Amino acid sequence: MLSEFTKVADSSEISPGKMKSVKFMDQDVMIANVNGQFYALSNKCTHMGGPLAKGKLDGYVVQCPWHGSKFDVRTGEVVGPPARSPQERFEVKLENNGIFVRKY
Repeated sequence: MLSEFTKVADSSEISPGKMKSVKFMDQDVMIANVNGQFYALSNKCTHMGGPLAKGKLDGYVVQCPWHGSKFDVRTGEVVGPPARSPQERFEVKLENNGIFVRKY
């Protein structure tokens, strides 16, 4: 069963090309803004738990600041080592300038 959507931020808080860490259901979630589209992944890198929101965002790819693992923010898939496991991703919707997420 899908969880309910929960507001985690306002869209004005995350400029295009930027990321923000938010709390959602006791989890640390990274919200990324790519050209006005918002994406959400777990903020703990699957390699060693690095904080993705503190890494680099280049287009649709976020790079972990600790060891350089790279993930596609649209799918959570690994696009660069050393990580081997994909990131958990969350469904995102924008409503009245609010960013809402829920678990898939």
